[in-house]
This record gives sequence, structure tokens and C-alpha cells, in this order.
Amino acid sequence: MKMLKDIDVKNKRVLVRVDFNVTLNSAGQVFDDFRLRATLPTIQYLKTQGAKIILMAHFGRPPDSGKSKAINNKLSLKPIAEKLSELLNQEIKLAPDCVGETVKTMAQELKGGEILLLENLRWHAEEEKNNAEFAKQLAALGEVYVNDAFAVSHRAHASVAAIAQFLPGVAGLLLTKEIENLSRTRDNPSHPLVAIIGGAKISTKIKLIQSFLNKAEDVILGGALANTILHAQGVAIGRSFVEGGIFPELKNLKLTSTKIHLPIDAVLSEDQKGAGAFRIGAVGSTGERELILDIGPDSQKLFATVIAQAKMIIWNGPMGLFEMKSFDGGTMAIAQAIINSDAYSIVGGGETVAFLEKLGFIDKFSFVSTGGGAMMEFLSGEPMPGIEALEEKIYDL
Repeated sequence: MKMLKDIDVKNKRVLVRVDFNVTLNSAGQVFDDFRLRATLPTIQYLKTQGAKIILMAHFGRPPDSGKSKAINNKLSLKPIAEKLSELLNQEIKLAPDCVGETVKTMAQELKGGEILLLENLRWHAEEEKNNAEFAKQLAALGEVYVNDAFAVSHRAHASVAAIAQFLPGVAGLLLTKEIENLSRTRDNPSHPLVAIIGGAKISTKIKLIQSFLNKAEDVILGGALANTILHAQGVAIGRSFVEGGIFPELKNLKLTSTKIHLPIDAVLSEDQKGAGAFRIGAVGSTGERELILDIGPDSQKLFATVIAQAKMIIWNGPMGLFEMKSFDGGTMAIAQAIINSDAYSIVGGGETVAFLEKLGFIDKFSFVSTGGGAMMEFLSGEPMPGIEALEEKIYDL
């Protein structure tokens, strides 16, 4: 696989797949610009090399996607263009669509160092169908394709996979950085290795848990997914969220392994919105109407002791309902324990990263991945269509 710095892009139209699927506030402005900032090194490098930069991204899931090319302003990238312009201190031209003659003309008229942002790829249903004809239309806008969107590289979408059939493709600086750091954890980790896995659904993380049970010294489980395991073990969890249909798959996990660390106490409440009273109780003492919404102080101490012994730590997913102040203590304690350790630390997952951004902790981790699902699938050894597309076809550039 070739990297961006391996090729000459001067005066070439460079089509860059980025991940700008960010959060907007109530005023419709970008609230969390972490993913935008993560792509800046690639954009700035292309500018210094005199490339004509064409950025393409998706944003949300437009409700009328695929209805006979029903294009409108729903989920437009306009606020993202405005924020990117602010970050780069440069005009960002926003195309009215991502394909079509008007867009093609705008791309052809670009000068070196100028930036054109295509409108939402998901305005077209063909994007998620990995449609070759749609990919060909996108490819016609550029002369070189750069994948800098690790967070969507686990998806076989037209702008990520099929497009590599029609343009010479390379990995951007961010994608290269993601592959290097996550490969180190997957293929050659330092030991003791500690994996911390939280979040709501265990169904999306079973393969990741199994992967780390095979190579890590310790696997810490928290969040609602831990409740599912506790319930499977016959522990009382009250009205806490449980994935009932996942129990047969749990049999493939060695739940009695001494490597697995589950919460021993919890923050319990009958009101998951955090407006009502809550208490600290031992796991198993949950009342019939109570919910487990965070790990308790004894669990925090236990997990911190495990973390302190690590040489490498991988973290994906919160320990509780951290959106509510009453239930963010466990996730905050895990973050602080990792920061206090001497370990090489990698964290990923949209919810977790957003929380760390809010705390101002991002720079305290060795590497912060832009991927959530992509990070899990990469570490689990699952196929990554966006990366494989770059590896399968070699062009002379």
C-alpha cells in the first residue's frame, strides 16, 4: 500500500475521503471538531505540495436518500465547511452536490492549494451500496484518490472501496497513523496488556473481547455490556439494560477466566435521567426497580490497580451513563487511572473520545483513534474494505 508522501501531487486534483461525521449543537454549528482537526495534517500537506484538494464526506443519514435523487438541505455539510474554513483560515468552496456536471466544473477550475468540499455523499443511496457507477462519477472529479477516513474504512461504500477501481489510491497521513498505532496493539503489543471495553451493547464487541482474551493479561468490562454478562451469571441487575438474545454467543467467551474483571459495586438509581436519588451498592444488591448506571468506587479502585500494572492499554467505551453528571464518575476514574500510568495508551470510540475532549484529556493519551466500530473491527482482525482496496491495486504514480 502506497502512502501520500510516496507520490507527487503538485497541480493534481486530489480526491480525499475524510470523516467529517461530527456533532452539531442546537444552533446547527459544529460542536465537536476532533475529527476535523485529525484530518488537518493531510489537508495542510496537500496545500504545501500545491495540490488541488477535493474533500468528500458523509454526514448522518438523510431521510430521503435514494428517492429519485431527492437532494435538499437536510444534513448539508455547510456548517462543516464553515468550521473547516475557520480551522484552516481559508475559504472552503462547498459544492451543491457530490456528483454532476456543475460539481465536475468546480473541480476542474480549482487552482493549487484551493479546497472544494463535496456535499453529503449519503444524499445518494448508491454510496452505501458501494455502487460502481456512482464511484466512477466521484473518481471523474480527481486524478488521485486519498483515503484519510479510517473511521469508515470498515465499510464497503462507494467512496471508500469501489472508487479504488477507477483512480490510483494512497493512504492519507491520518489513515497511515491509525494503521501504524493499531497494528502495534493488534500484532505486537507490549505486556502486560490491559484492554478496557465498555459501552451499551456487548453484541458489537464480542469479537473484540475474545481477541483480547487471547493476548491480553487483563480485560476490564464496564458499562451496560457488563450488565448483560452479570445477568447471564445469575447476578441481580434490576431493570438494567440487557441484550437477551446474545446469551448463546456468550457461551463462546470464557466468562470464568481470571483475566476478566467485572464491576463489584455500582451506582444504582431508579431514574436513568439522573434527576432522582441514587445510591452506591454491591453488584448483586440491585433492587427490582433499580438500574446499574455506573461502576462504583470499589470497582474504580480495583480497575485502577489493574491499569497501574500495564505497559500497554487499549480503551473503547464508557463505564456508565456518562452523559449524566451523576453517572460519569466511573468513566472519569478510568481516564485518570490511564493518565497516571506509565503505559502506552490508545483510546477510541466516539462517545469516549467526546467525553475526553470535554475534560481536556485528549493530549494525555499516547494515541486517540478517530474510529469506533472501525477500531474494533481492525483490532479483531476483521476485513477492512477501505484499506484492502488500497492494498489490492498498485498504480505507478
